[in-house]
Amino acid sequence: MAADTKGLGIGRALRHRNYRLFFSGQSVSLIGTWITRIATSWLVYRLTNSALLLGLVGFCGQLPTLLLAPFAGVVIDRWDRHRILVWTQALSALQSLALALLALTNVITVEWILALQVLQGLINAFDTPARQAFVVQMIEDRADLPNAIALNSTMVNGSRIIGPSIGGVIIALVGEGWCFMIDAISYVAVIASLLAMRVQPTEPRPLRESMLEDLRVGYRFVTGFPPVRTALLLLALVSAMGMPYTVLMPVIAAKVLHGGPHTLGFLMTASGLGAVAGALYLASRGSVLGLGRVMVLATLAFGTGLIGFGLARSLWVALIILPIVGAGFMVELASTNTILQTITKEHLRGRVMAFYTMAFFGTAPFGSLLSGVVADRIGAPATIVIGGVACLAGGIWLALRLPMLREHVRPIYTEMGIIAAVQADSGELPGVP
Repeated sequence: MAADTKGLGIGRALRHRNYRLFFSGQSVSLIGTWITRIATSWLVYRLTNSALLLGLVGFCGQLPTLLLAPFAGVVIDRWDRHRILVWTQALSALQSLALALLALTNVITVEWILALQVLQGLINAFDTPARQAFVVQMIEDRADLPNAIALNSTMVNGSRIIGPSIGGVIIALVGEGWCFMIDAISYVAVIASLLAMRVQPTEPRPLRESMLEDLRVGYRFVTGFPPVRTALLLLALVSAMGMPYTVLMPVIAAKVLHGGPHTLGFLMTASGLGAVAGALYLASRGSVLGLGRVMVLATLAFGTGLIGFGLARSLWVALIILPIVGAGFMVELASTNTILQTITKEHLRGRVMAFYTMAFFGTAPFGSLLSGVVADRIGAPATIVIGGVACLAGGIWLALRLPMLREHVRPIYTEMGIIAAVQADSGELPGVP
């Protein structure tokens, strides 16, 4: 039985036992993940002093997600998501352990990093959509789903604040290898939380159709339904053009702001603080209604913040601007996730979340590679500004399409009772979505 935590408001999804376990285990593991991310970026830049190779490492780590995520979505809709997650988390722990052993024995090279990044990308192709789709199974009351998704974002970005700060200190004291080792150990927490869950085993779905046919069904839904198509296209643009600023962060920290690993940690922390604030705002919302307008404002804020960050030439200015960047991106990302999870039927959820993973992680490798090439020619700051302008254009495009998208979503929210519930509470009909 779920604990009586309805009064928590902003943390109401935590009343579900399985979600509490997931939240606690992931919180520990994700701190380790962010420690590894900052250590990997700093190690690559220390070994090569190349923005291009920073982009190449990002490309190799995310390309497998783009290639395999659609097929992974079919597997996730056919098989037990809980079991898939146990395996992906165990494999991720082994990947981090391999990085740690190579770094601690001083035999690590950029080639080894690239190979292990490809391996992690293969794992993420299955792990990320499975994790997103599994959230619904942990939440017994679907009204708490938007809150759970927002809390997930808070968890990710809380670790994004803590992880880089810890990572910067560890790198300075004992080197990158111990960052990877801490990450490997942190996976014990999430694996233990998954094994402690009370989950009804899911029987494999009968294979009436081929994998390719299941893939075509998911593709037709994603491309044929305007709200889903528009949300994913915008997320793909923002991820490809905007998110590479994180890949270029070591260049900004070292060459523009003339700092070291601690400076990189400060920058990542500032962005993470904004992202946590944005996620907490979403967690405090009582309904999915109005999220379309929120997505427009968040995308515009993200683009504007990137332009400001690209033009910043002092650490303090960068630290003031980066929370806007972090909040804008996180609100856009989590709002997209919430809307997709709300309007998608259960039998398509794995495939839709696989395309969501492609839009978020899958397009990022090309953005990372392109940003590395462009930064090598015109500099990291100008590259970040160009990405900000592209995100501004995306926000304007969504604003122009919003009235049409509302017409498509309104019948779904009416059928689900979401609009009626809000009308009963407020006495009026708000805009949707």
